[in-house]
Amino acid sequence: MSGDNVNMYGGSGNTGIQNNHFAPSAADSPELRDAVRELLRLVGELRGQLPPTSARVLDDNLPALSGGSDASQAPEERHRALLAVAGIAATVSTVGEPVVEAVRKVLGLLGAV
Repeated sequence: MSGDNVNMYGGSGNTGIQNNHFAPSAADSPELRDAVRELLRLVGELRGQLPPTSARVLDDNLPALSGGSDASQAPEERHRALLAVAGIAATVSTVGEPVVEAVRKVLGLLGAV
């Protein structure tokens, strides 16, 4: 049998039904994991071409991108880190363009763009 199963216990004038359907989490997507892995690879390549201050900002944002144990699991934290990395990559023009594109792809997979 498929469909809703509704049980009502007491009360009067009960109307309506609330359905809670959740889509699978984008964080579980193999495509997202691959896109993040590629982004981290590109960030690693870009890091060596940046001034020390910018490289530190990248380093500070890596845990939120990679989902490491020190990372906040809040989607807002990952989004903030993605935008920070894209901003740094954009400042180095064509050298950073692959990182900017990788960030766009990750944001798209997360449904944030």
